[in-house]
Amino acid sequence: MSSGLSRRRLLQGAAAGLAAGVLPGSRSATARPLRPAANAVAIASGNGVETVRIAHELVTQEKLRPVSAAVRGVAVVEADPNDMSVGYGGLPDEDGKVSLDSACMDGPTHNAGSVGAIQDIMHPAQVAERVMDATDHVNLVGDGARRFAIEQGFRPENLLTERAEEIWKRWIAGRNDDDRLWPLNDTNPADPVLQGEPRPWGTIHCSVLAPNGDLGCCTTTSGLAFKIPGRIGDSPLIGCGLYCDNEVGSAGATGRGEAAILSGGSWLIVEKMREGMHPREACLAALRRVVEQTERAARWQPALWKDGRPSFGLTFYAVRKDGEFGSATMSGNRRFAVATAEGGARLESCAALYS
Repeated sequence: MSSGLSRRRLLQGAAAGLAAGVLPGSRSATARPLRPAANAVAIASGNGVETVRIAHELVTQEKLRPVSAAVRGVAVVEADPNDMSVGYGGLPDEDGKVSLDSACMDGPTHNAGSVGAIQDIMHPAQVAERVMDATDHVNLVGDGARRFAIEQGFRPENLLTERAEEIWKRWIAGRNDDDRLWPLNDTNPADPVLQGEPRPWGTIHCSVLAPNGDLGCCTTTSGLAFKIPGRIGDSPLIGCGLYCDNEVGSAGATGRGEAAILSGGSWLIVEKMREGMHPREACLAALRRVVEQTERAARWQPALWKDGRPSFGLTFYAVRKDGEFGSATMSGNRRFAVATAEGGARLESCAALYS
């Protein structure tokens, strides 16, 4: 077949598709627009029961916009020294410095802000919100993010607790030459937090649906423990650690950030919900995409693949504009936090791709 004929047929197909309101390769029928739920929903990772309670209250009683409700909700975890995956008390990088990542996204304006590798600021989610509201940028990183935060009135403070520092020192004492490159192989037994487990990841995500159907979300983290300085994960990357579209829904991730980045997982979940999938099924679909990608990636890093499945943890969370919500995890018996008018703030079980 000649190239001219191929082009002609392609154009004919495109014209036919446009006449039918459908482009070649797109869905044959558009999913019906989602009607806003009458009630609010806040969903978060399992460390966020208090987060969803606060966010739900703010969006219903104080009529705060969903993104701000999410940011205010995660602040309680950012300030908790006992949660070693977020904010104050988070485990440091390999140099012993606590560096934080966070992002937020506003559904009605489709705007976002984020900070990456920011140090000395307890509430990076609030800084990300200021980036979104006060600048025309989306991402600020490193010292620039820190300086911006101080200019905006945030107070610098030491985020490394004695407990986190002691764990870091024990990790340093037992590390090997491969630790900085292949963290999946790290099973340092120096502390119960680390004993027999891969190097910890940790994060909190929160998505909020307002009664009028508006959406917003936030993800915040101290990232991979003992990471190479300067490493950022999925949390500050729009479409990876979080994403929302006010026409459809909101989603976010916790777990191995590199997998959420390479899959564009949160964006993918929102698109699957746009096609009509229930949030739980959309989360499972994103996990299946991660599995396919990880099997290929195992050709260069075998530690990513074990016993016919990914060797790491990853969990997605989603809420749809009509009030449906759900979560799915790669494996295990994980739970997520959710708050609704009917059931209050509570934990529910994630669907698991692998039992």
